[in-house]
Amino acid sequence: MTGSTGMTGSTGMREPAGRAEARTVTVTGIGTAEAAPDLLTLSMGVECRRDSAGDAYAAAGEASSAVTASLRSGGVENRDIRTSGLNVRADVVWQEGRGQQVTGYVASCMLSVRLRDLAAGSGVMAAAVEAGGNDVRLDGVQLGFADAAAVMALAREAAWADARAAASQLAALAGAELGEVASVRQQPVPSAPIPVGGMQRAFAADALTVEPGESGVSTSITVEWELRSRTGTPPVR
Repeated sequence: MTGSTGMTGSTGMREPAGRAEARTVTVTGIGTAEAAPDLLTLSMGVECRRDSAGDAYAAAGEASSAVTASLRSGGVENRDIRTSGLNVRADVVWQEGRGQQVTGYVASCMLSVRLRDLAAGSGVMAAAVEAGGNDVRLDGVQLGFADAAAVMALAREAAWADARAAASQLAALAGAELGEVASVRQQPVPSAPIPVGGMQRAFAADALTVEPGESGVSTSITVEWELRSRTGTPPVR
């Protein structure tokens, strides 16, 4: 758990009229909590090259249907399969003296699949890739949580403790102590997907093992505290 801190002498907050401007300290704490994941999100692509746009589109539809049928037979529910990024384009090359020439057409789409049974995930992925054949790409997997609220709460507590520890130290160095909290802001820290290197095309039907391990949820909290003077305690220099 790490924290980055910064101290401000004035933030625009003011004491009531006739009193000095309030002193504040603002710090950012970062917290991470880990737990065993219960959700695997799989990114798959279908890309077909054919001589005509219609043939490419039809082939992509057939491959996509074969993949989704395999996923459903493996226990994946309809709500966990989403198609996106449907695209048909001309495949062109530059030829000297002739300019750009169309050599064929490419149709592609992306599938985002959520697997809730991690133990069966490897077999489900392998079967889906085999069903789609050489037109299938496996772009990556991401392990996470179907409901991350409980894990996020732990990460938030860790970030708060990190921020308070740093703020207390800075206040002591300034010969003060922490007062009331003036403001709190939370900024979730995004997690990166786990890439599946070398899986640009279909592979053998043997299952690729996915080890769930533990996944982490991170967040950062920026907190501003008012500072109270501590009588008789000079600041540390």
